[in-house]
Amino acid sequence: MSDELLPTVEVGGGDQARYSVIWMHGLGADGHDFEPIVPELRLPNDPAIRFIFPHAPVRPVTLNGGMAMRAWYDIVTLGGGAPQDAEGIAASAAQIHQLIEREGERGVPPERLVLAGFSQGGAIALHTGLRYPQRLAGIMGLSTYLPLADRFAAERHEANAETPVFLAHGQMDPVLDISLGRNSQQTLEQHGYRVEWHEYSMVHQVCFEEIEAISRWLQTVLTD
Repeated sequence: MSDELLPTVEVGGGDQARYSVIWMHGLGADGHDFEPIVPELRLPNDPAIRFIFPHAPVRPVTLNGGMAMRAWYDIVTLGGGAPQDAEGIAASAAQIHQLIEREGERGVPPERLVLAGFSQGGAIALHTGLRYPQRLAGIMGLSTYLPLADRFAAERHEANAETPVFLAHGQMDPVLDISLGRNSQQTLEQHGYRVEWHEYSMVHQVCFEEIEAISRWLQTVLTD
């Protein structure tokens, strides 16, 4: 892994930010993908929140015929039971650790920071946040799943055992079936996590009602 920080898109906050949201995009997208969602959240006092949208590294993706694209890890095939790129997942988690540490240097400690992501980016948010050794404000996964679930019980960190988790999924998602999201919700709840679960009549996307729910949840967790 490179010692260089991932390139990012930043919205709001500036030097006065009290809170941060690190939000990872999905496969083949980039950090600009969710940039337009910030004003749609209609958060009060939004200048106090710094939104950070990192660009995933460019790498070959087996699922797409080895085509190089922005991806947090390689994907061989979709669906439960498929082989998972544990090495790639760990490398991306380490890069997100670097961004969390930088926020600490800029005055935002982990307890005032949310890790979020969509699809593959949501998998990295869950994987990284639930293993992070310091308490985070919240962890959000949209249209995603808990990767390397068979290792979760052994690798999760107690620092985030009580951290609020937000999960949302489309009932007609043709990319990541909603069963993957529901199974992830159940796994977390079986381990005592506080999961706020939402499902919507949509495909692999984000809808207006979901944005409203995200806004309410962020306002709950981003408080002193």
